[in-house]
Amino acid sequence: MKINKLFIAILFSVVGLFSLTSLQAQEAKTLFVNMPDSLNPLLTKVNRADCVDFLESKMKAQVENRFGKKSEMTELGKDYIRMQMSPQTTWQMKVLALNDTTNVICTVSTACAPACDSSIRFYTTAWKPLTESQFITLPVMSDFLNTPDSAAIYDFDEASRSADILLMKTDFNKENAELTVTLTTPDYMSKETAEKLKPFLRRPIVYRWENGAFTKLRIEN
Repeated sequence: MKINKLFIAILFSVVGLFSLTSLQAQEAKTLFVNMPDSLNPLLTKVNRADCVDFLESKMKAQVENRFGKKSEMTELGKDYIRMQMSPQTTWQMKVLALNDTTNVICTVSTACAPACDSSIRFYTTAWKPLTESQFITLPVMSDFLNTPDSAAIYDFDEASRSADILLMKTDFNKENAELTVTLTTPDYMSKETAEKLKPFLRRPIVYRWENGAFTKLRIEN
């Protein structure tokens, strides 16, 4: 009986240790350090590890990247990381639960020149690419615009025709599983044209991660 109890105690200890190790392996910082260089060629593995170490030590997490410029980690949580890759570019990652045992990684890369535009990607925790359409349906231009009544339809048509390029800035909420998508097309337009479009713009679109996918939470006028 004593042997059986000892065996059970050891078994539970091993299972507990395995579970802890597995959870740590799913944390954003571990996934970030172990990501392939090809997916973030600006930073070496040493750069990525240094950023984590610096920020966990309450130090400024700034490193010299492959181009000899400065990159800085500005946010680090269990499931979220944000990097200021350069003055014009940012990179974010979020670890999201697909089900009780499986997570996926979502990354957002944003470049501003000067209007900001983001690209979103999904990966397994082994950094294998996944199809974006499985997890999110991104907005189209009409999702950001309020079609007015007939009295203002001429002004709307004239202003919306000038919005001929869809540019969007995407940001994670570091505190939860929400994603905000903001139309940035007006930022590349002339000030006069952007002002004409402004009365017809909706607020940013918010998505929430639910049941293994992002769904629109609301579209506010």
